[in-house]
Amino acid sequence: MEISSYPVGMSSDTPSLVTILVAAGRGTRAGGDVPKQWQLLAGQRVADWAIAAFQPFGEVVVVLHHDDMDIDLPAGVHRVPGGETREQSVKAGLTRAWALGATYVLIHDIARPCISPTVIAGVRDALLAGAEAAAPGLPVTDALWRGVDGRVTGTQDRSALFAAQTPQGFALGPIAAAHDGFAGDAADDVEVARAAGLDVHITSGDADNIKITHPGDFARAEAILNRRRDCMDIRMGNGYDVHAFCEGDQVTICGVSVPHDKGLLGHSDADVGMHAITDAIYGALAEGDIGRHFPPSDPQWKGAASHIFLDHAVQLAATKGYKVSNIDCTLICERPKIGPHASDMQGALAAITGLDTNRISVKATTSEKLGFTGRGEGIAAIATALLVTA
Repeated sequence: MEISSYPVGMSSDTPSLVTILVAAGRGTRAGGDVPKQWQLLAGQRVADWAIAAFQPFGEVVVVLHHDDMDIDLPAGVHRVPGGETREQSVKAGLTRAWALGATYVLIHDIARPCISPTVIAGVRDALLAGAEAAAPGLPVTDALWRGVDGRVTGTQDRSALFAAQTPQGFALGPIAAAHDGFAGDAADDVEVARAAGLDVHITSGDADNIKITHPGDFARAEAILNRRRDCMDIRMGNGYDVHAFCEGDQVTICGVSVPHDKGLLGHSDADVGMHAITDAIYGALAEGDIGRHFPPSDPQWKGAASHIFLDHAVQLAATKGYKVSNIDCTLICERPKIGPHASDMQGALAAITGLDTNRISVKATTSEKLGFTGRGEGIAAIATALLVTA
């Protein structure tokens, strides 16, 4: 069955993004004993840089040459055998994306290792806003000449010209149908999309998003990647939350159920510690608080487990190019006693955030019988999160 015979549009109720990295080419112009995508660049392979950039955004499919099917790939990456042509390889990637339940796909040159989260997010956001196709481009700023036999024969108006980049993003159904109906060779997937009548939105490109084609491009790419590592951006956020006690026999704090003679009142599971930590991460990203992303007016979040919120905040940080470095959470209450459960809380938070437990602090204090916590009416939490560039 051709992909185009599948229903066009949504392949699931929840939009899902799958990245297709086309890596079946041999890249002989770049030189070297192995294809350019497997050559080392700033300490790891070219392909590894590209894969790591897209993993925070969803599933990643790498389309491989048949000689490379046993090559080592990072955990969680899907491998697919490619075809004799790029067109065949892209179709193989689209087929796997459909099997993974994708709604949208990003198709990227694996030889563009300097892709930034900002460029990826720009394409993704255009798709989520309703575009059926979107791709980054850089406005051409240099003067353009036409020439013959080494001599200038004229100039070219550059006012409406853009240098095309990847990833190029599409609703899966329409681009699959476009590839099924395309004959011949195309410069890129945007050309295929336009031939099928798709409207392609131009998103912001990046001058650093270079494609490795010739031997000298390795040095340029390594300089870009090293510059990014040397210019670490550090962000800090604070979070604060309170929940009142209510009828119950346990409270959930930092992902751990703690026996108590009361429960905690809240729209979700009222995990006061995890809420404060989540808001600290959102704060560091200048992304508001839990209520912005999970409105309490939305009934689907009634009674929701708070790990959903924390995981979203961590993933949002990753899509913006950050990782959580460490977390510090202070719980303020007279009862229940937190100390006996603090280690389990560290473990629960580590499982959600991917941090080592030695980067997560959970501690408690009292308010010396003052205020609502001192009167035993509820629990408060203060948290700080430090984010660094990934």
